[in-house]
Amino acid sequence: MKIVMKVEMNCGKCRTKALQIATQADGAEFVGFDEERQDELVVTGKGVDAVKIVGALRKKVGKTRLISVEDDVTEPKA
Repeated sequence: MKIVMKVEMNCGKCRTKALQIATQADGAEFVGFDEERQDELVVTGKGVDAVKIVGALRKKVGKTRLISVEDDVTEPKA
């Protein structure tokens, strides 16, 4: 599952807090920011609950909008 969220962040501390909140989500395997759009947080993993992550980000960081949720992500082959 791949979840992309737009998070309004005003400072570097907010970015760190957003990453910490997302990494605490059950099933999260990768958490990071989009390379092109630095305000978009990407979370991938199995069984990740997008609603819980968005709710926690809204409560502790600021305005958060769910951009997309993709159910099956093809794993990159090395």
